Amino acid sequence: MAGYETNERTSRWIGVVFLQGAEADAVLGLIDRSGASAAFDYLQPRDFGDETVDAALENGYVYDRIPAGRTDHIIEHEGSPYALTYSRTYRYVSLLRWHPFESDLRPARPAPCRDDIWAAPRSTRQAQYTVTL
Repeated sequence: MAGYETNERTSRWIGVVFLQGAEADAVLGLIDRSGASAAFDYLQPRDFGDETVDAALENGYVYDRIPAGRTDHIIEHEGSPYALTYSRTYRYVSLLRWHPFESDLRPARPAPCRDDIWAAPRSTRQAQYTVTL
């Protein structure tokens, strides 16, 4: 699903649910018996929309790309914003959702009106954007 990842960083993957141990074993068994689609159907109701986004932002579960290690399987549903990652080796299952974010760059101050005679002259070397930390 290359359409969900962009170089412009206007979107991120957020963690919806992360299961490990016995909880993950149940979902891994579901994947073995019924396929990944069944796991998507089982885990998607745990996505609570804005509440999930807020929790992911607060807890740091926001990623530029789908987080995965060497033993992980990544499954993306065509036309869906969800991705499933799982590892039988480490006994975990994770559901992520692609989420667009507004640009992190904002003008430092509004540009002065051209008719404003009191506006400071513009330097020809002034940067287009200012990032404030």
